[in-house]
Amino acid sequence: METRLPATEEMTALYWEVFVNRRAYTVQSPTPHRESGKHYYYRPKGEAALSAAIIRQHLEGEITIGLYAINPQTQRCKWVTIDADYSDALGDLLKLEWELRQDGVEAALERSRRGGHLWIFAGKPLLARDCRLYIYNLAQRLKVPVKGATLAEGIEVFPKQDMVPANEFGNALRGPLGIHRGAGRRYWFYGADYTLEAQIAYLSRLKRITAEEMAVFVAGLKMPEELVPQRGITLPPPDPARREFRILDHVTVTRRQGRNFWTRCPACAQQGRDRTGDNLAIAVSDPRKYRCWAGCTKEMIRAALGCPIRRSIAS
Repeated sequence: METRLPATEEMTALYWEVFVNRRAYTVQSPTPHRESGKHYYYRPKGEAALSAAIIRQHLEGEITIGLYAINPQTQRCKWVTIDADYSDALGDLLKLEWELRQDGVEAALERSRRGGHLWIFAGKPLLARDCRLYIYNLAQRLKVPVKGATLAEGIEVFPKQDMVPANEFGNALRGPLGIHRGAGRRYWFYGADYTLEAQIAYLSRLKRITAEEMAVFVAGLKMPEELVPQRGITLPPPDPARREFRILDHVTVTRRQGRNFWTRCPACAQQGRDRTGDNLAIAVSDPRKYRCWAGCTKEMIRAALGCPIRRSIAS
């Protein structure tokens, strides 16, 4: 694990001013998940609010936090981030950085485990939908791949939603300059010396987009058709004659996070695994889509529930 570094009150205050737009946050687990080996993020119990003390712990390397972009009271964000972690990801981020500079936008490129993050900051919080509209049209113009738009690999844009309901959170992103628990190291921004003081000073100096500039950037733009979110699927009532299998009839959801319900995987439980009870993800928009992150197949899950998948036999 990388050496911890001291952080001053001034560093903490500047970090807060640049990155914090909502008091909700997540914490990266210091220990890997037993089955997957990943260091998952969780929201602290008791709806604890983000504080300067927590930011300081993050900067010093004691904990690692995730930040939410959108404040649901305003549907605005202080930053928009382009996350790329595929082959030639850095090349695409550099293309985006150059194109942003032509618009007078200064972006900060942060290293990551497999690629990088390109951060763009706002003078005052901007509407999340405008930020997303701008970046996705920029990516389309440069022919930069977008993950999920019929592609398995490509950039992801945070915030991932145009709006977040008051009782929901959206998707958190690892806060910069902390120690990634899985890698055991910090990922610095390329534009400054590798010290906390120099990095935060660099971020504070960057030119930030104004609301007036963003209005010009998105004037006349539409979200690329392939990126328009699809409405959630409303399943028809069950047909007694067909006995359609519904996973939610057989499990107890432990939490909802992002686009998924999370619960114990029946196949893992049958093998004495998944003690944390969150291996199985079920899509909120279409519960027919579910996946065990420890690798259990649908056949294994259905068999564990006593509802094996019936295969038609060729005549």
